[in-house]
Amino acid sequence: MVHKLDKDIPIPLYFQLKEIVLKQIRDGTYQVEDAIPTEKELSEMYNISRTTVRQAITELVQEGWLYRVKSKGTFVRTPKISQSFIQAIGSFNDQIRALGRNPTTEVLDFKVVNAPESVAEQLNLQQKDQVIYIHRRRFADNEPIVMVKTYLPYEKCSFVLDHDLVKDSLYPVLSTRNETAISKIRRFIEAVEADDYDVGNLNVAPGSAIQKFLSIGYNTEDEPIEYSVARYRGDKNRFEIVITAK
Repeated sequence: MVHKLDKDIPIPLYFQLKEIVLKQIRDGTYQVEDAIPTEKELSEMYNISRTTVRQAITELVQEGWLYRVKSKGTFVRTPKISQSFIQAIGSFNDQIRALGRNPTTEVLDFKVVNAPESVAEQLNLQQKDQVIYIHRRRFADNEPIVMVKTYLPYEKCSFVLDHDLVKDSLYPVLSTRNETAISKIRRFIEAVEADDYDVGNLNVAPGSAIQKFLSIGYNTEDEPIEYSVARYRGDKNRFEIVITAK
């Protein structure tokens, strides 16, 4: 069934076409790795210019719904994981399960180290103080989407070492004790290019988009308990922020 564009309303034609294609992706008319009609075909189907078609498809590519292959066509991409953790306290596993996907974790390192200078500063520690260092690669449906390095003050969080962080989520573990339960998080976000670390761990190309998050988690006494550096694949993740008027 070909939907019609309404040329009598003030909604741009490219946007109407974009919404039609997006609806067809969401309802399964076009499935992952399916080719969508060419610009020429869409132009003829909807009686609009190829420039209008190109604008609609370009935006869907930029938003991660489609991808182009030179001389072959435009195809449906695996949807990005839309996460709201940026504005809420919650575990990675819960976020991924809520999206109907299967989360898994690989623990690459889990040990006690002397606090690096930058970490000691964020956790209000001395450099000689010890921290628990956790290095994890996290997956959705067996696809790596984020690398996380986490530091916890050893004095308060030594009990975490007794847990299997392949099976257990860190925040619920910290919540088993009042003094380490995370009640507030400050997050800093920046866009960076993939480096050798990302290429080796996240299956991305050099220079591709990475979303870098620095997070400091605080307990109810406003004491820093967790410092994490996370690097998310830009092609697999998008983050939701909801702003309401006071």
